[in-house]
Amino acid sequence: MELSFLAQPRLAAIGLVPAIAHQAAALVNSLNLPEVPGVAPLLLRVCEVQREGLQLHDGVQTQRARALPALLQRLQAEADAIAVGDWVLASHNALGECWVHARVPPLNQLARRLHDGRDKVERVVIVSNVDTALLVMGLDHDFNLRRLDRYLALVRMAGVQPLVVLSKADLCTDTAQRLQQVRALLPAGCQALALNALGDEPLQQLAPWLLPASTLVLLGSSGAGKSTLTNALLGHAAQSTGPNRAGDSRGRHTTTTRTLHPLPGGACLIDTPGLRTLRLDGDAEALDAVFDDVQRLASACRFRDCRHQAEPGCAVREGVPGERLRNYQKLQREARRDTLTALERKAQLSEWKVRSKAAKARDHTKRG
Repeated sequence: MELSFLAQPRLAAIGLVPAIAHQAAALVNSLNLPEVPGVAPLLLRVCEVQREGLQLHDGVQTQRARALPALLQRLQAEADAIAVGDWVLASHNALGECWVHARVPPLNQLARRLHDGRDKVERVVIVSNVDTALLVMGLDHDFNLRRLDRYLALVRMAGVQPLVVLSKADLCTDTAQRLQQVRALLPAGCQALALNALGDEPLQQLAPWLLPASTLVLLGSSGAGKSTLTNALLGHAAQSTGPNRAGDSRGRHTTTTRTLHPLPGGACLIDTPGLRTLRLDGDAEALDAVFDDVQRLASACRFRDCRHQAEPGCAVREGVPGERLRNYQKLQREARRDTLTALERKAQLSEWKVRSKAAKARDHTKRG
C-alpha cells in the first residue's frame, strides 16, 4: 500500500513524502474501512477546514467530505484537531458520500494557545506537515521586531524552518537597514529577504524554497501582503486583497480561512488569515531551546539561579539586546501561566491575594 501511494505522481504534487506514505500504509492495515467493490481507500490532503466539513485534494481536484464523529471526538480529547495540511484516509459509501476515517499522524504542527482569561487554555492547530514557514512582515507600520521574535519562536518550537519575508520593499526607503536589523535577530541557519510582492520578484527570490513536494505556510499580521504573495506565486488572483488603513497600515482580514494551494512548480502553499493574538504552544523548557543565545550566555552568569534582571555579573543582560531579553522573559511568563494546573492556578491566586492584602496593610500603616 505504501508503494502504491508513492507511485501516484498526483499525490507528490500536493506534498506527499515517504514518511507520510509509510504512516498512511500502516493506518490502512490497522483500520477496517468499509469497502466499495473496486474502490480502494483514498489518501487525501486537507486543503480547507469548514464549519460543516472539509475540502480534500486528491492531487487533481477537490471534493467535499465529512469526518466521522468518533474521529473528531478522539482528537478533541487529545487537544488536537484536523487542520489544513493534514493527510487523511477516506472512503465513499454506497451513496457516494466521502467520509474521513482517520488522520495520518502529522510530521509537525503549528499551533497556538487561546486563553479565556480564567482557567481554560485552548490549543488551536493552525496547520500541519509544513517544511518552511514564510514569516511575512511589511516594511511599513507593520514592521515590528518584537512580534517577529514571537513568530520565530512559534515555528522553531514546532521544528519548522522559518524564512522571514519583508514585503512592500518598493514602498520603503531604508530597506537595507531594516533587513540588517532583522538578520541580527535571526538564529544561525535562518534567512531573511526583502521583496515587492507584485510581479515576478516573489517567484525569483523564493525559488530555492519552492521545491517539488514541499509545503510552505504564510504567517503574519493582516495587511502584511500574504494574499498578494499567494497570488504572485500562483500566477493568478486566487485570494482577495484589499487596501490597508492609511493611519497604521493595518489590514482588514481579506483572507478568512486557511487554504492550501498547489503551485505550478510542484510545491504547496498555505495562506492563512492574520493572527490577532499569538500565544505560544509550548512550555518554558521548549522556549529555552529556541532562545539558544540566552541559554548559552546564562552559563556565564555569576549566579547559577540568575533571573537576568538586576543581579550583578549577569552575562545575559550584557550580551542580549534589552528588547529581545524582555520579550524572552514575557514569553517565559506566558508559558508558565499556560502550563499551570487548576490547583496551581488556585494556589497562585491565593498567594496574590495575600500579597495584595499585606501591601494594603503596609500602605495603611505608613499613612497612619
